[in-house]
Amino acid sequence: MNWNRRQLLWASGGLGAAALLTACGGGDETSSTAPRKAGEKPRPGGTLRVGALGRASAITRDPHGTQANESDYLIISLVHDTLTVPGTRPNTAPRLATSWKASDDLRTWRFTLAEGATFHDGSPVTAEDVVWSLKRLRGTPSGASRLPGIKPENITSEGDDTVVLVSDYANAELPQLTRLTTFVLKKDTRDSDLGKAPGTGPFELDWFRAGNARLVRNKNWYGGDVLLDAIEVKIFESPQAMANALLAGQIDVASNVGAVAARTAEKRQDVQIVRRPNDMAMPIVMRVADGPFADPRVREALRLAVDREAMVKQVLSGYGTVANDILGTGDPAYAKDIPQRERDLPKARSLLKEAGFDLSKTYRLRTTEDIAGLAEAATLFASQVREAGVKVEVVRQESAAFWEKTWLKGDLYTTYWGTNDSVVFFASKTMVSDSGQNEAGWRNKRFDAAYEKAMATKDPAERATLLHEIQRIEHEESGHLLWGMADGIDLAAAAVRDLPALPGYGRVQLETTWLAR
Repeated sequence: MNWNRRQLLWASGGLGAAALLTACGGGDETSSTAPRKAGEKPRPGGTLRVGALGRASAITRDPHGTQANESDYLIISLVHDTLTVPGTRPNTAPRLATSWKASDDLRTWRFTLAEGATFHDGSPVTAEDVVWSLKRLRGTPSGASRLPGIKPENITSEGDDTVVLVSDYANAELPQLTRLTTFVLKKDTRDSDLGKAPGTGPFELDWFRAGNARLVRNKNWYGGDVLLDAIEVKIFESPQAMANALLAGQIDVASNVGAVAARTAEKRQDVQIVRRPNDMAMPIVMRVADGPFADPRVREALRLAVDREAMVKQVLSGYGTVANDILGTGDPAYAKDIPQRERDLPKARSLLKEAGFDLSKTYRLRTTEDIAGLAEAATLFASQVREAGVKVEVVRQESAAFWEKTWLKGDLYTTYWGTNDSVVFFASKTMVSDSGQNEAGWRNKRFDAAYEKAMATKDPAERATLLHEIQRIEHEESGHLLWGMADGIDLAAAAVRDLPALPGYGRVQLETTWLAR
């Protein structure tokens, strides 16, 4: 499976054997954040014990490496800062880079580093450190998709505090590329030293053992005061085991436990359920390039055959919202005014007949059990479209086989994406004709042209109009059937305050979390 594809999921849903429910973005903006009580003031001190999903066999210490564990990503993101991080409005917020500015042609971007930023060993962070780190990132097997459009030779420095990125094409949204994986190391860090390499983040590593770790406060963090004395990260192979540990008082936070555990905890007065609305998308992909679903009338028929409310209620246990076949629901530019697609079985049957779709055949829908709800969604989808006359057989594949043989190739399959706060991100990654992860094999000249024009448009209002057109075309013609968005769900002990409620990568920003005990 492509490394960058997995990288996008830690923040919003587990990997491999990890089973959870999550997603990212818009919809309901009333997410719970383990809120403080009236009159409470943040207090420093204490150790927060956090459970995170992972497998011992998949542990890695490389910030730019193949990371299949949420636990590894959590540890790395607390120790090593990226240039920017997910925000709310706008959805890109400063971190190690405090500001950025584009040239008039939107190809050259200059990022100014935080004043006074240092590594944990006290040495200053320089632009050369960042350039070296970004080039190292770019040189990984999936480097081209991690920093798309930016060649290694076009990553340079100006003085000690400015990093320059030159894109191959105009890109008004380039800063978004720096939110996810641009972890900064000291220049010339050896691979053999990665496990103990000093970072720039709010916590520094005390010890690491078999996937578990203790991190202590960085008293000199450039980003401000860190409240907790320490964070202890404990690795769990299943959400249920992690939830049980929380309920037994062995950990303070169970990260990404899913709807089943949330239902179990609902009646516990000593447990907080923290919901991060719309944290994961679990679309069904219909291949557009060729095969039985190439006809847009067939794809529209399947979209009309789905009972989205029932999918959210049954698959997500109500911990989610209905979606409208557009990825990037958390983007401020998300087109909420496009009419919600509703179930219409008569029209679905009519479209199938008009398209000459062969209803005598049985079509295979391939899925995995990488995350909770994925296979269940496939099964319910098959039952629902049967009412329109379409016979679907659900085929469950082992994870490795699915990503090698089905993803990007299959006619009909499930997929999942986290960090759903950017329409541009999904357009560039999965829908533009030459995108490296074009899941449906969709090539649409009108979509490509609208995307390119949007990226070359400096005026935000004009760009928003173009982004609306992108979404309209996606809604009408793409190969994604996005029936709903799953909430990310954390369980927290009663004393935990101010857990981040941002979806996706935003939920690892624990520097302002504190304990009321």
